[in-house]
Amino acid sequence: MWLMVAATSCTEDVLDKAPLMEYTDVTVWSNVELMEAFLAEQYANTPVMIGDATCSYKTGNVPMNRDGRADADRDIMDGTYKIGNSAAVQGPLLTMDLTDETKYNGGARINLAGYKANGISISGGVLEWWENAYYTIRSLNDFIARAPGSPLSPELVQTRIAEARFLRAFCYFAMVKRYGGVPLLKEVPYPDSPDELLYPKRNSEKELWDFIIEETAQIADILPDISATDYGRANKWAALALNCRAALYAGSIAQYGTVQLDGLLGMSAGEAAGYYQAACNSAKRIMTEGPFALYNADADKVVNFKNIFLKKRNSETILAKQHGGIGAGYGGLTMWSWDIFEAPEPTRWGVGNIHSPYLEMVEEFEYADGRPGTLDRDAIQQGLWTMDELWAGREPRFYASVWTNGTPWVGADGGYACGSNFIDMHNGLIQPDGTILRGLQDTYQGVPTYGAQLTVLRNANIINPGFGIMKYLDPSADNRNSWFGASTTDYLIFRLAEILLNYAEAAFELGETGEALNAVNEIRDRAGIALLTSIDRDKIRHERKIELAFENHRYWDLRRWREAEDKLTGSFSGLQYVLDYNTKKFKIEVVEDVEGDRGSPHFYARNYYFPITIARTGANPNLSPENPGYD
Repeated sequence: MWLMVAATSCTEDVLDKAPLMEYTDVTVWSNVELMEAFLAEQYANTPVMIGDATCSYKTGNVPMNRDGRADADRDIMDGTYKIGNSAAVQGPLLTMDLTDETKYNGGARINLAGYKANGISISGGVLEWWENAYYTIRSLNDFIARAPGSPLSPELVQTRIAEARFLRAFCYFAMVKRYGGVPLLKEVPYPDSPDELLYPKRNSEKELWDFIIEETAQIADILPDISATDYGRANKWAALALNCRAALYAGSIAQYGTVQLDGLLGMSAGEAAGYYQAACNSAKRIMTEGPFALYNADADKVVNFKNIFLKKRNSETILAKQHGGIGAGYGGLTMWSWDIFEAPEPTRWGVGNIHSPYLEMVEEFEYADGRPGTLDRDAIQQGLWTMDELWAGREPRFYASVWTNGTPWVGADGGYACGSNFIDMHNGLIQPDGTILRGLQDTYQGVPTYGAQLTVLRNANIINPGFGIMKYLDPSADNRNSWFGASTTDYLIFRLAEILLNYAEAAFELGETGEALNAVNEIRDRAGIALLTSIDRDKIRHERKIELAFENHRYWDLRRWREAEDKLTGSFSGLQYVLDYNTKKFKIEVVEDVEGDRGSPHFYARNYYFPITIARTGANPNLSPENPGYD
C-alpha cells in the first residue's frame, strides 16, 4: 500500500479485513472507504514513480509481482522478482546499474552487468514496464469510469479522478520513454469488447507524449495544492512537474531522435520548440506561483545538501513517497531499502556499497572555485597522500553525494590508518621495507592488507572503484540490524531543483540563454560553488549530472539526448588506496577498467527503444512492427 497521512488508519483497517480483490465490484464501488483504498492501492501499483522500479513488494502470486521478464513460478516462489525489482527493495537502484554513474558491486538478486555489456535483446528482460503497466492502467480506467456514479461527494469525485488521471499519465510516461509508441487505452476491455480494444494497435509516440502533456495540463487546474492531510497524494504542482518533465523529454526526442516506422517512433524536429516552450511554461508556474524554494536552511553547505534528502516535507519537495521505516520482514507498508544497500559497512549481511561511483563520475564534481574536478592521474600515482590532500577544496555536493576512504561515518571501522568512525577502503599494505602485501591473509604487525569496507568484495574477488553513494544515506539508520525496507527517508519524486534544470535546458534550446544561466546559477549558489558567467548546452548537462546524481535521471537523459552510445560505451575506472604502514598515508593506484571479467559497457543504438518482444507481438499481432534493430 501507498500510505498517505490522511488515509493511513482507514486504509490499513480495510486491507486488514480482506484483500480488495476478494470484494465484489458492487461492494467496492458502493463503499466510500473501499473506493479510497482502491485508489490508494494504485499509488503502490505505480512503482515506476520510485526510481523506475517495476513491481510492488507483495506476497503471493499477485499481478504486480511479475511481468514479461518474470521466470514463471520460480520468481514468485522465491521472491526474486519482487525483491530485485520492487520499489520497496532494489527496484530504485536498477537504472544506476546501466549508467556511467556507478558500477554494480553485488547484492541481493539483481545483476544487470550482462545487459550493460551486451545490450537488450528482442526478448527484453530489464526495466520492463508493460504487463504491470497495463494492469495498473486498467484499474485506473475502471476507477475513472465508475467514480462519477459512486457515493463519493461531487467535489471528491473530481479530485480523485484527477489523481487517477495523474497516475495513468505517469504510467504512460514510463512506457513511452521505454518503447516509443504503445497502445493508448482509456477504457477497460472486457471479454466481449471489440477486437480493437482487446487487440489494440500501437499509437504513435507523438500521440503518447501529447496525451501526457494535455492530461497533466488539465488536471493541474483540478488537483488541490499540497496539504498536510493529503501529503503524498498527487497535487497540482506534481501534475505541472510531470507536464514539465514529459514536455522536455518530448522536445529532446523531436530534436535528437529520428522518425521511424511511419511515425510510430520519433517526431518531426520542427516540433521540438513547441515542446520546449510547454516545459518552460510549466516550470515557470511552479517557480513563480508554487510554495517552493530551494532548501537552504543550513549554513554548512555539505550538511544543507544532505538534508534535502533527509528532512521530510522540506521547502523543495513537490511530491514524495513517504517511508515509515518498518522493515519488510515485519509487515511494513511504506518501505524502501536505500540505507542497507548503499551505506558503508557495517551493514547486515555485508550487503552495503552495492554501487560504487566510477572515478569519471567523481571527477565531474568541480572544485568550489569552479575549476574542473578532473584529476592528474599520473601525478596522483606518485608519492603518498592523505585524503585531505587528495580531495580538499571540492564543491560541497561532492562530500554530500559520495563517500570514500577516510570519509567520516559513525560505526565504521577505520582500523590502523583512519581510526574509529571513519571508512577504511585501503587495498594493499606497504611494509617499512617498501614491499607491498596484497594477499587476503597477509598482515603486518596485525594490520590486514585491506580495510573493513572491502572485506566482502575482496573475498569475492570484486574490484571496488573506491567510492560509495552518500546521497539519501541516513547517518542514524541502524544498518547493522535492519532488514530490507527499513529506510525512513522519503523518496523525492519531484523536487524544485529538477524543475530549475528542466527550465534551464528548455530555455537554452529556445535561445533564452540569460534565463538558462540564471536558473543554473540558482542551483550553484545553493550548492556553494562559483557561479557561471556564461552558459552552453554542455554546462547545463553537466550541472544536471551533478545535482541529480543517483536520482534516476542520468540513464533517461542520455537516451533522450541520444548520447548513450557514446557515454555508455567503453571502460570506466576507479581508485585503490594502498596503505603505507609508516606514515598512515596512501599510495594511489588508478584501475583503468573496474568491470573486470564482466565485459566493458556497451550501449547499442537499438536500445534507445526497448523491444516490444516476441512474446507480446505473438500474443497481439497488432503490436507489430517490432521496434528497429531487433532481428
